[in-house]
Amino acid sequence: MPVLSRFYPYHIHAIYNDDVAAIDFMTGKVLEGHLPSKALAMVQEWIGLNRDALKTIWETQEFKKLPPLE
Repeated sequence: MPVLSRFYPYHIHAIYNDDVAAIDFMTGKVLEGHLPSKALAMVQEWIGLNRDALKTIWETQEFKKLPPLE
């Protein structure tokens, strides 16, 4: 499907219990929503480990499973 428009830069959606946030994976900043600080720190750490793969997935739309934090 062609992309007609993008309203946010590179981002992922993170869910923690009832909290949801869209997070820019190039900067680690929350674009929309909220996560508790501990959960946000874990997501930011995970983003740091997977930034290149996330960018490739975003640009190609070829989705693949990425490993969780250990």
